[in-house]
Amino acid sequence: MGVEIAVTGLTKTFGSQTIWRDVTLTLPAGEISVMLGPSGTGKSVFLKTLVGLLKPDAGSIVINGRDLTRLREADLYDVRKLFGVLFQDGALFGSMNLYDNIAFPLREHTKKTEAEIKRIVGEKIELVGLQGAEGKLPGEISGGMRKRAGLARALVLDPEIILFDEPDSGLDPVRTAYLNQLIVDLNAQIEATFLIVTHDINTARTVPDNIGLLYHRHLAMFGPREMLLSSEEPVVRQFLNAQRIGPIGMSEEKDADELAAESGQELPPLPPIALQLPTSDGRARRTARPAGEWCRANGVTPPPGSFQTSTVAAGAIASSTPASASAPTAPTAPGTPSTPSPLSSYAASAELVDEVS
Repeated sequence: MGVEIAVTGLTKTFGSQTIWRDVTLTLPAGEISVMLGPSGTGKSVFLKTLVGLLKPDAGSIVINGRDLTRLREADLYDVRKLFGVLFQDGALFGSMNLYDNIAFPLREHTKKTEAEIKRIVGEKIELVGLQGAEGKLPGEISGGMRKRAGLARALVLDPEIILFDEPDSGLDPVRTAYLNQLIVDLNAQIEATFLIVTHDINTARTVPDNIGLLYHRHLAMFGPREMLLSSEEPVVRQFLNAQRIGPIGMSEEKDADELAAESGQELPPLPPIALQLPTSDGRARRTARPAGEWCRANGVTPPPGSFQTSTVAAGAIASSTPASASAPTAPTAPGTPSTPSPLSSYAASAELVDEVS
């Protein structure tokens, strides 16, 4: 089960350079959140600050009633065990095979026997669909497999919070779609709190429960997915819809002449809000909200065509269960053959993609 992260008034500088200031948000327990922003806005710095690798200049980060910014190093070390991190490139040790890479945190931070480690590593390898690749070195496998190995390593200590630093970096669109499906299925199974830093707009529009946008040294907006996807706030609208018209330019901000040249230009309509990416078998995640709930509750009219089956996430893994399924399946009676889990469906598909690449 995930835990809530309450961030209040967070400010970070490097010398005279302000990275961001007065960042306030709450990452809800067990939900998937995405943090967006133009390059250089401090998204990775935000992740490192959350986990205590960087100390903020001001503000608080409260987890389970403890403010990470005020903890002694020994106590901070203990809180870090709540976290699992998937780094941009997987950050695997090149001289170790996948099994030893995934086992590394268990050998470093626990007193488990090798038999226990073998069982846990085997579970995580199966979870991410890497059966049979345990003996391979990172240099012998595809980028998508390295990401999955990095994720398996992030999971071995059963974290309550998982941070993803640009998990789609370096992946083609097909593997990005499979990784997104794995993230959704994994969240449904372990119910940890997920925070994903990404530049991929399709991921941001279809995977998370919540979206945040860092821009010009501050948090421009953070809230439920539908709130940002229906927002008329210029920077949010421009970034989430990949438009040229708006305050963001090649050097982060446009100058006055550029903005004046755009004055009077008609903005393209907001695209439909897609259905949130479902789990592989259509089972509802505990934290998933009904489509259109936020818009209805706040009197917001979504763009035409929103929440239709045809606007479900591009690249979603096909399922025989409708995307709109909202009730968990009933427990299987003893002796009844079990239905394959969403993650086993993912694993089979991912293995096929890697085999043919």
